[in-house]
Amino acid sequence: MPRLRVISVQTSSERGGGEYAGVNLLAALRRAGADVELLTNDPGVAEGTDVPTRTIAMGPKLSRRTAGRVAAGFVPWLVRLGRELHRARARAPYDVLLVHYKKEQLMCALLPRRLRAVIVWAEWGPLPREFARGPARWAYRLAARRAEAIVAVSEGTARSLVAAGVPSAKITVVPNALDPDEIAFDPRARERWRRDWGASPETFVIGVVARLHPVKRNDVVIDALAHLPLDVMLVVAGAGPEEEALRRRAAPYDGRVRFLPTPRGYVHEILSACDVVVFAPAPTEGAPQAIAFGHLVGRPVVATAEVGADEIAPGTGTIVSPPHDPASLAATLRAYRDDPDRRAAEGERGRRLALRRYDIAHVSGALLAVFLGAAGA
Repeated sequence: MPRLRVISVQTSSERGGGEYAGVNLLAALRRAGADVELLTNDPGVAEGTDVPTRTIAMGPKLSRRTAGRVAAGFVPWLVRLGRELHRARARAPYDVLLVHYKKEQLMCALLPRRLRAVIVWAEWGPLPREFARGPARWAYRLAARRAEAIVAVSEGTARSLVAAGVPSAKITVVPNALDPDEIAFDPRARERWRRDWGASPETFVIGVVARLHPVKRNDVVIDALAHLPLDVMLVVAGAGPEEEALRRRAAPYDGRVRFLPTPRGYVHEILSACDVVVFAPAPTEGAPQAIAFGHLVGRPVVATAEVGADEIAPGTGTIVSPPHDPASLAATLRAYRDDPDRRAAEGERGRRLALRRYDIAHVSGALLAVFLGAAGA
C-alpha cells in the first residue's frame, strides 16, 4: 500500500507554540507511517526532529499589523508557492496539502486543482476576531470550502470555527502530540540547572516557557515578585520582541529573574529544575504547550487568566482570579511555596492526565485517521 504523502506549508516570522506544534504534528504523522515534508521560511523550527524541510520565503503571518504587506505580496507569494508545490509534485506526488495559518489557507484555496491535492487545515487557536465578522469572515468561509478536513487543537478552537460558519462535520479535535518518554522529570537536570542558577535546595523556582510577545502577559509574572519573599526565583525561557522590555522590568529584582533561550529539545530539563509552571496567556489561546509541558514533567501549572487554561483540570493547578493580577498571582504562588505536598500531588495528577491526553502514540493514530479519511474522500 503506498504511503500517505503530506506537504505542509508553514511560513512565519515567529517561533512560538503554534510553530513548534505544527512540526510536532508532522513528526506524529511520520511516526504513524506517513511521508511528510515541510515548506517553511524557517527550517530551524524543525531542528531536533526528523521532519524534512525545504525553504520558501512568503512573508509574515497575516495579522492586523502585517495586512498591508501581505496584501502587497499576496500574488507574487502565491506564484512562488505554486512553483514550489510543482517541484514537490515532480519529486513525488503528494496526497494532502496541510496548511496552518490564514495567509496560506487563503492562498491554497486559489491554487489549481492539481496542486491543491486534498487540503487539510490545522488550527492552533480560536479564530481571531478579525476573521469572525465582516469581509474577512466571508473570505475565510469561502476558503474553508476547499478544506476536506480541519484539525482543531482544542474544543474552544473548534467552537470558534463553527461560530464563524465552518461546518462542524469537517472539524476533528486532536490535541498536541508530545512524547512522554522525552518530556519527563529529570532529577539530574534539576540539580545541574539549579546549581547553575545559584538556587539552593530551599529556593522556590517559578518556571515560564513562552513566546516573549507583548500579547503574552509575562510582565505579570515578573511584577508578582514584588509580593514574594527573597527565596523565590523566576526563570523565563523563550524569545521574542518583548524580551528587552521584560529584562528591564526584571532589573530591580537583583538577579532573581533568569532569562534563557527557547529550550527546544530540553524543555523537560528546565521545568524539572522548577517547582511550579506559570502560564500567562494572550487574549486568544488554543491548547498551550506550556501547560502540557508542565504537566508531563509533573509540575502544577498556574495560569494568570482563564484564556486557554481549560486544560488545567481540577487538582492539577490553579487559574488565578482576578486575571493578570500580580498580587493575586503572588498569593497563589506563596501557597504552593509553603505546601510541597500539594505541589507533589498536583504534579502527579497532571502527569497522569497528560499521559492520556498528549501521548504521541495515541495522537499520531488519530491524526493519521483524519488525513487518510480526507485523502480517501
